[in-house]
Parts: sequence; C-alpha cells; structure tokens
Amino acid sequence: MPAPATDPGPPIADRRPVTSVHHGHSRTDDYDWLRAKDDPEVVAHLEAENEHTRARTAHLAELRQQIFEEIKARTLETDLSVPTRVRGYWYYGRSFEGRQYGASCRVPVADPDGPDGWVPPRPAEAAKPDEPALPGEEVLLDLDALAGEHEFFSLGGSAVSPDDRLLAYATDVVGDERFTVRVKDLATGELLPDELTDVLGGATWGATPDHFYYSTIDESWRPDKIWRHRLGTEQADDELVFHETDARYYVGVGRTRSRRYVVMAASSKNTSEYHVLDAADPTAEPWCFAEREEGVEYSLDHAVIAGEDRLLVLHNGSGPEFELATAPVAPTPRAEWVPLLPHDVAVRLEDVDAYAGHVVVQQRSDGLPRVRILELGDEGVSDDWVVQFPGELATSGAGGNPSFEQPTVRVGMTSMVQPSSVYDVDVRSRERTLLKQAPVLGGYEPDDYQEHRLWATAPDGARVPISLVVRKDAGGDDGTAPVPLHLYGYGAYETSIDPYFSAARLSVLDRGAAFAIAHVRGGGELGRHWYDDGKLEHKQHTFDDFIACARHLVDNGWTTADRLVAEGASAGGLLMGAVANQAPEAFGGIVAGVPFVDTLTTMLDASLPLTVTEYDEWGNPEDDPAAYERIASYAPYDNVADRPYPPILAETSLNDTRVLYVEPAKWVARLRAAAPEADVLLRIEMSAGHGGVSGRYRAWHDRAFTLAWILDRMGLATAGIPSASSTD
Repeated sequence: MPAPATDPGPPIADRRPVTSVHHGHSRTDDYDWLRAKDDPEVVAHLEAENEHTRARTAHLAELRQQIFEEIKARTLETDLSVPTRVRGYWYYGRSFEGRQYGASCRVPVADPDGPDGWVPPRPAEAAKPDEPALPGEEVLLDLDALAGEHEFFSLGGSAVSPDDRLLAYATDVVGDERFTVRVKDLATGELLPDELTDVLGGATWGATPDHFYYSTIDESWRPDKIWRHRLGTEQADDELVFHETDARYYVGVGRTRSRRYVVMAASSKNTSEYHVLDAADPTAEPWCFAEREEGVEYSLDHAVIAGEDRLLVLHNGSGPEFELATAPVAPTPRAEWVPLLPHDVAVRLEDVDAYAGHVVVQQRSDGLPRVRILELGDEGVSDDWVVQFPGELATSGAGGNPSFEQPTVRVGMTSMVQPSSVYDVDVRSRERTLLKQAPVLGGYEPDDYQEHRLWATAPDGARVPISLVVRKDAGGDDGTAPVPLHLYGYGAYETSIDPYFSAARLSVLDRGAAFAIAHVRGGGELGRHWYDDGKLEHKQHTFDDFIACARHLVDNGWTTADRLVAEGASAGGLLMGAVANQAPEAFGGIVAGVPFVDTLTTMLDASLPLTVTEYDEWGNPEDDPAAYERIASYAPYDNVADRPYPPILAETSLNDTRVLYVEPAKWVARLRAAAPEADVLLRIEMSAGHGGVSGRYRAWHDRAFTLAWILDRMGLATAGIPSASSTD
C-alpha cells in the first residue's frame, strides 16, 4: 500500500469519559465513543490510524513485497486437492495461478464397485483453468466468478443433495459471517429460486433432495434457531424445528455419516443436549436423546455394531478426559450408557466418527493429537490401534472421510518441519499410502531445520510445553548463540495450537530467527484439565505460562528479550495485552491480532455478540462481584498504565462480529494517553471480518505486512536468506 509523504503522527482520540458503577466499583471509559461504527468522526479516526501506520512502516515496503514474493514462489499456485469420494463421485478443489479463490469440481467414479473403487484418481496437476484435471470433470463452483468485484468473499458450507443433482452453498461478501444460501441445479448450472439470508454457515440436507436444514442467529449473534426448508418455497414459510431460548446455549445441525439421522446440538461452554430426527422424513419431529445436565458434555454419531443400530456417545460424565459409550437409538439417560472406551486420565478423547466397518477416534496424549481406529466385527470391536507417525512433534488428524461405506481412513499429518501430508490408511491391512504432500517450491529441505519440544516451569510449578523450530545453521558457527525468536500463543476455549508447518514462516526462519508455540493453559494440548486450569478463576495461569515460556527461552540461551517478538490473535490477543501489562520487559515487540482486549466492557454487556455464551469461559461480571474483580485484574484495557511497553502492532477488521474493532481502537487510544513513550500502531482492514482479508494473494500480502514488522523488531529487516530458499 502506498505510503504518505510524511508521518501525520499518531491520531489522538478525544477523551469523552463515561462512568459506570458495578458492585461498588467506579469505572471510567474515555473512549467508548469509538464504538459508533458508522459515525463519520469514528471512521475518520480509524482512517487516520491507518494513515499513521502506513507512514510508520513505509520503510518496510520493499521487505513486505519481498516476503510476499517469497511466499508466492514457495507455493504451487496451480494445484489440486486429493479427491474425496461421496457416493458415485470424486470431489476435489482446484487453485489457479493468478486467481484468488479457485474452484470446486467433481468427476464420476469410474468403477464404483471395483477393486480400486476407493483409490482416488490422480488429477493432472498442471492442467490449465480451461482444461479438465480429470476426464469428465464438472465444475461445481467457480469461486472467483462468485466473488466478482467484492472486496471480501467467503464460501461457507456447501453440500450436494442426496441424489447428487443439486448443490446448496453459502456465501458471505461482507465479513460479518451472515451467509446467503443458494441452490444450484448441477445439470443445467441454473440457480433455483430459493434464496435464504442471514444463515450461519450452510445447509444440511435430509435423506431426500426436497428439503434441508439450517440455523440462524439472534440479535447478539448467537445461533439459536434451526429451520427446515422445502425446496421451491419462500424462506418466510420455513418450519422452525428447534429454538434454544437459554442465552448461554448455541445450536448447530448436522447429519450422521450413515445418513440416517439429523442431529441438532444445543451447547454451552460446559453442557450439551442433542435432539435427533429421521433424516428421511421431511415432517419428522425431533426427540431429545438425553436432557441437559449441568457440566455434562456429549456428542452423538450413529453406528451399526454387531448388526445392531447404536448411538456412539462421547461424553465427560465419567471423567474430564471423556469416555466413549454406546446407547440405543432412543431417549436414553446417562446411567444407561454402556462404556466402549472407558475414561482414561492420560488420554483425551476429542471426537468420534462411525463407519460401516470401523470407528475413528480423534484422541490426544502426551500433548499431541493422534488417530485411533476401532475395527468392527461380527461381535463388536475386533481390534483397537493407533495410527503412528515418526517425529517428536508429528501431529495427525482424520479428515476428508465423508462416506459411511469407505474401507479406508483419510489422515493428515504435519509437524514444524514436515509440510502437510495426506494419507489413506487401509483399516484391515493397516497399510498407509501417501497421496499428497503439500509442495514447497524453491529448494525447501526439511533436514535444514530442527524441531524441539521444550518445557518451561510456571510460577505454580506446572510444566508448560513449547514447540520450537529453527534452522540448523542459525545461532552462529556452533549453533549456540541466541537468535531472534517469534513466540505464538493462544490459551482459551480448549483450542489446541498444535505443531504445524507454514511456508510463510520460512521467511522468518531463513533470515536466522526461530519460531515457537507456547502451549499455555486454557488450551487443550494436555487434555481437559489443561483447559480447566486456564479459565474462569484460573485465567491468570494463561498469562503466567506465556511469560514463563518467554523467560525460559531467554534463560536457556535460545534468544534475548529484546529480540523476542510475541504474537496472538482473538483470545490470544487478550493474552498479548495481558502480558504487555504484566511483563513488558520480557518482549521486544508484540503483535495483537483482532484482540479481545476490552474484556470487561464486553462481558458486562449481555447485548453484545457472544457475551452470554462466554460466561462459562470468563465469568459473568454483571451479576458476580468476584467475576468482576477477577476480569478487572487482568483485562488489558483496564490495566493500561505508564509502563515501558515494547513496540505493539494491533490488527483488526471493521466488520468483525466476534471481537469488535472498537476493542483494539480503544486500547491503542488508552495506551497512547497513559504511556506517551509507547510505540503503538493500529492497522484496521475496512472490508473484512474476524478472519481478516479474503483471497489468497490478499492474505499473503496481509501476512507479509505482519512478518515484515516482526522482522524489523528483531533487527532482521535487512537480513538475507540462504540461496536454496531464495526466489531467484
């Protein structure tokens, strides 16, 4: 983006104090007026922030472009995904050089019942956009055509009807995650008259092609209703199938892999309840499997075990790390669930999927995710084994397995040094076939890098895992000198930030820096207890853990504090704001993406998106004095003071409905007012949502901006990269 000729200086927001009193505590907010998104004065202020950021980073323009070109050069721009079989078709995605979004395609299965009926065909990877990658290719959606001239475009769910003739797909062209669903006749290419607006995600077909289900949201952006739509009718005539009135709960809808049942979940952060209906009956009424019980979470899938229809129930009613049980396909109280995989304190069971001949369990042990397979025989489970991959930080997960009848399991694997790889695993022979490894162009060699699992000690004695990757030739001739380091963290919602490969990250590693993930409490890396110990009254553990990881990396010679740049986004942005207040000396720079930094204001306002559903994560400060005091003790916005903050880059999007743009805008304004010497920048995307800009080239430019700022903070803005990874 072009830089202005001169720096206009940081915009100084007016102080317009608003005072409120909660539980005897007086609280003054000087900058809440920035919440008026459509006010020309607010828009002008945000544009002034962008102008200042452009000026302050103008010296990085060449580096940004260089990083973008490096990312682009490492990427096979014309590429295809591995085909996935659904009934009589193979489905796959295509990307094309010069295009932002790509296309989704399918071809008929050549011999559905033959010996190779489940072996995916290998498309011609070099096929041009106007050439089929496989004989008989049918383009279902041209995403670039759908995006048109929109600055933002996102495809939500897309689903082919049970008779393979229709495609229901959802699009968002604003970034607010309110999707519009259309239905396409795949034979003619024409759109049906049906058009559904303000839908969350996409559509779930019943067992017949005349109806589907979808969910909508209320005023606070909570998914609260599930509807049944009959093709050819108006949305206003749709039938309300389920309505969740408890504001702590949100709903979702899906179909069992067997295609027999539609399941509807009502869930809070710690409790769930499922309702089930016959997928083949467009008039079916849902029935409740097991009524909600505070603190008990469960999920359902349909299986056929020893010739009997059963529901698989993954639940925490027997222990925090979850148990897998079975139950009849009928309302069944928890006392009658029959354990299949009993609770194990060392193994967190995370997900379960049923197939005709096996069950796939996603589990977590020793801090890493693994795929477990239960083979089914005439008497029930006949074997039980885990898919193993070599490597200290190898992570694996099941995906791309939509067909109940398939005899194989599609498994993805990656690590900090291994690009994402896709395998088919034969359930009976256990043979593993590599179908594709994400290509990394430009001479990438995994052996040039080393990855490590390190452990830091938190103030309360907890051992906190760190995943680290660095070039083997970094750190001087003997590899022992400290290097600049990029430390990432999240720590909320039991979301695990597992080791993963990133081609963009190579632009940092190849300039001599290291990258590390701090697996702090509040995440799920070490199981449910790791999450529980980093939320509500234990939230301070998340911040203590991250600071302990940063200090461990310095104390053990990996880096120095002045060249350690921290990054986190969303709830990880809250983490960044908290550690900036609590240990500013530990970091040489901080990147806070879409940061949840005005935590107390948001959690005090039940009308805001997601607030009430978040009470079980953060607490309810409006009703609970202890929750108020706890959140007030760490909320980044409320704890800004005149401290020696490291340089801070805050990034947000105007149309974000999850963490409103006003949070970082207010935070930056208060930082400048309270700490006049602080070097703080705000970058706001004016046409994007929580996930940032859309389109891969725009996303690469966006990431290049952030990485250039990080490299500048590390003192590596002018560093070169080894010739093997150059873009020449």
